Amino acid sequence: MTLHDKTNKQNFLLLIQLRWIAVGGQVVTILFVRYGLGIGLPLTPMAVVILLLTALNIASLLRHSSQDAITNMELFLGLLLDVAALTVQLYLSGGASNPFISLYLLQVILGAVLLETWSVWALVLITSACFVALTSFYREIRLPHAHGTGLFSLHIQGMFICFVLAATLLVLFITRVQHNLRTRDAHLADLRQQSAEEDHIVRMGLLASGAAHELGTPLATLSVILNDWQRMPTLKADPELTQEIREMQGQLDRCKKIVSGILMSSGELRGEGTVRTSVDAFLAELVAEWRSTRQPQGFEYTNNFGSNQQIVSDPALKQVIFNVLDNALEASPRWVGLNVSRHEDSLVAEVVDTGPGFEKTMLAEFGKPYSSTKNRPGSGLGLFLVVNVIRKLGGSVAVRNRSEGGASVTLHLPLAALSPGGHNAD
Repeated sequence: MTLHDKTNKQNFLLLIQLRWIAVGGQVVTILFVRYGLGIGLPLTPMAVVILLLTALNIASLLRHSSQDAITNMELFLGLLLDVAALTVQLYLSGGASNPFISLYLLQVILGAVLLETWSVWALVLITSACFVALTSFYREIRLPHAHGTGLFSLHIQGMFICFVLAATLLVLFITRVQHNLRTRDAHLADLRQQSAEEDHIVRMGLLASGAAHELGTPLATLSVILNDWQRMPTLKADPELTQEIREMQGQLDRCKKIVSGILMSSGELRGEGTVRTSVDAFLAELVAEWRSTRQPQGFEYTNNFGSNQQIVSDPALKQVIFNVLDNALEASPRWVGLNVSRHEDSLVAEVVDTGPGFEKTMLAEFGKPYSSTKNRPGSGLGLFLVVNVIRKLGGSVAVRNRSEGGASVTLHLPLAALSPGGHNAD
């Protein structure tokens, strides 16, 4: 169901609520005029109209409870039936001379808020025709006072009651409609923001993929040169140079692995990207690699996931956790913790540190691009990518400052997104 359909459904419910108010208002007004003012009214046919409105509202409630979208035509027909009921009641109580005839304007205002343009103008024509018809065709009522002053006084009283009723209904209705519109606009703003962020990610992904392709050739050339150096007798005779060449080869292999990971995350190297593993094996490999490459002073890994589960290894998820751990290590060089658990059908990974924690502005703008306190080019992109990758996988990210000091970043990820049957390699 689209956002427009949801708004129509909410407005349809408002019409139902207003109709209940109208039914109650008609009952009170008819009883007051008949027994309070002593004006003779045809109670039986007027009661039939009220019963029909009640039946219409019950049917409308049943329609609202269905999953189908509410169309403009249904809203239009609902207002037309309200106009028809009002016309019959006015016909039975003096026609155009009845002060409540101005309630037609209420129907037009509601139509202007809810309906499409053609429907509103059709409603204007229909209510105008009903007004004109009621000037000639109506049932006369007997007033308790025959002189003009009494008639004028009753008319003013009726106009006042009608004004209060219409003003109250309009305030109730318009404020609720405005609330619905504000909710819709806020949701649209969120969707536009999400679309802009996804577009930003696509452009970054294309740039990273292109850079990975370009880096492939020079890395391969360096690898060939280092292999040649390792076989040269002059260099092999120097143990210190030999050790440095091995370290260079190790760093080069790491660069090639990073480039392969970028290509896998962007959808290339498809055969290497879809590796079946388990939660425990995936996390153990991830922790071992992060420890060996970052070499933190203190690192505590706790796995409370419980029963192991088969998943597909996702390079993007691995890089996400790496980014969170790297940020924690930068803020807290002496100690970083990774706690893994399971909550229902979700994998929960919490990264904690003992650093200064997040500033209030960072907590408010967490996950937005370039939102960082590091004041250097590219700052904030890591956490921005973390939030959006997890969101793409159907999960969420929560951040907070710990009461004992430091920060906590918690990743919630549905296991279905990583399961062999639900994993999307594309």
